[in-house]
Amino acid sequence: MVPQRIERDCVIAGGGPAGMVAGYLLARAGLRVTVLEKHDDFFRDFRGDTIHPSTIGLLGELGLRERFLQLPLSRVRTMDAVLDGERVTIADFGTLPAPDRFLVFAPQWDFLRFLADEGEALPGFELRLGARAEGLIVERGAVRGVRVSSADGALELRAPLTIAADGRASALRTDAGLTPRELGAPIDVLWFRLPKPQDPPPVTLGYLSERGMVLTIERTDSYQAGMVIRKGAFEQIEHAGLDAFRRRVAGAAPHLGSVVDALVDWEQVKLLSVQLNRLPRWHRPGFIAIGDAAHAMSPMFGVGVNYAIQDAVALVNAVADDLAAGAVPESRLAALQRRRQRPVQVMQRVQRMGHRAITRTPRDGRVAPRALVVGLRVLSPIVRRLAARFVGIGLLPEHADVRPAAQRRRRLGGPGRDQRR
Repeated sequence: MVPQRIERDCVIAGGGPAGMVAGYLLARAGLRVTVLEKHDDFFRDFRGDTIHPSTIGLLGELGLRERFLQLPLSRVRTMDAVLDGERVTIADFGTLPAPDRFLVFAPQWDFLRFLADEGEALPGFELRLGARAEGLIVERGAVRGVRVSSADGALELRAPLTIAADGRASALRTDAGLTPRELGAPIDVLWFRLPKPQDPPPVTLGYLSERGMVLTIERTDSYQAGMVIRKGAFEQIEHAGLDAFRRRVAGAAPHLGSVVDALVDWEQVKLLSVQLNRLPRWHRPGFIAIGDAAHAMSPMFGVGVNYAIQDAVALVNAVADDLAAGAVPESRLAALQRRRQRPVQVMQRVQRMGHRAITRTPRDGRVAPRALVVGLRVLSPIVRRLAARFVGIGLLPEHADVRPAAQRRRRLGGPGRDQRR
């Protein structure tokens, strides 16, 4: 049976934050875009829940900020950690420009559903759930779209540009012949959900001591919690038993001792094998990878979602006018990579330094040297301000092009897209 053939201006593989933001922005620019998501819904736990001020500001530029903030979420004005029993404020988002002086924890499925609802209000936006991108359509050395399988049958989605936003295990990236350079990560994370204790402490991102490192990401009535372990140590931890694991969690974060018994089965514990890598080349004619498909980030600082969204914004700003004209020069994609890989490289370098710090075996049993704790307190005004800027906004923040679609096409100086075809 011959697959159905559909023509679009752009096709995006992956309905995560990068894919959904890119799809929404392209449709808002008056283009016809299809986002493919291989799952039937967005509900998958233990994904990035951290929405940074840079993304909240982007939603404000798009007129979506207030509607987004009505979702069930937690606002955090500071990023605190407990180092060897002492609370330290690492970043103070209250020092950032108004109004986005806070970080948000929101379940990712709520964020994606929000973007989908906003996109579906636009005439050019299409989201296909349960649709898997099986491979690229390549003709005369250029990517012309993707082959798709779904419950409705096989089809070909053809477009001048195909965007791989299908995550760190990207199938389309592999099909395009692009291989990431592995930077190495000495840690993994065991994610699990715990109820909040009756008298919870102030919002705390992590607890670090010689007893371990535990992350606690706020939700309304629970924590998305994680224990940082050495790479490949999960089998040994599992073999020691769930009781030992619960004691290890409570030892690192004592306030969880009253709720850790909620872990009754290893099925509640999910292993995230941390990767840190990036593609030397993100693109080929008619194709580009963004987000985790281009650069897998560590969970450190929770920046992965926001860097992926920044990629999407920069890409749409760069190619929307070209797509309206019917083709995207590869030089435009190369320029996009040069722009976005600079902040990615800096953040990955900082994450690697952080990995080394938390896996170093201390001589005196202390994970955080006394000088570090004291220094963070004494220099707190400077440290908090710089950290808020670096983590909350990042290097080279992107801003959405909010010009009306008709104005975009007028700038081309020629007939509209539909007249040319």
